Amino acid sequence: MFTGIIETKGIVESIEQSGTNLRFWIASSISNELKVDQSVSHNGVCLTVEEVGNGSHRVTAIEETLEKTNLRHWKINDEINLERCMQLNGRVDGHLVQGHVDATAFCIDVEEKNGSWEYRFQFPPEFAHLLIEKGSVCLNGVSLTAFDIVLNSFKVAIIPYTYNHTNMNNIQNGSILNTEFDLVGKYLARFKEVFAH
Repeated sequence: MFTGIIETKGIVESIEQSGTNLRFWIASSISNELKVDQSVSHNGVCLTVEEVGNGSHRVTAIEETLEKTNLRHWKINDEINLERCMQLNGRVDGHLVQGHVDATAFCIDVEEKNGSWEYRFQFPPEFAHLLIEKGSVCLNGVSLTAFDIVLNSFKVAIIPYTYNHTNMNNIQNGSILNTEFDLVGKYLARFKEVFAH
């Protein structure tokens, strides 16, 4: 479980095909502190650390993960948002994030607002019922607030700190982001589906 508050950014050092899987070596300021079997959010995707060494760590994405996320588009030197799992002895500054990506969203507009940035994203319409005005959404592992929701698109606003400390500063029209909708909303939608008869 994560909070959507990014700890640091990592850099994709190498990519290796292994059957239908992809193995990634990620260099970061926290890699040497990681342990094998530890869960770490990579652009909002929960991946297990398999090996650590020389300021880098290795993770593997299986076929299902590659199909549902933007990991299949990663390239050498891409910046990746990283967050270690939350601790239960402190405040949750973002919102509850599982690291289980629901879908990808496409950036369709970026607007600089003289000190902040607004992005509009389009997402698959079958998830529209999981997003509410001023509700939480996780994009590339970043906990954000959705607003100006129109059918299957929404906006988020980015403050300078988030812009400078995550890979949101690399997002442009056409960028594909991992999207996880709010956990509470998913449970409520399921409850309604099962018990509304």
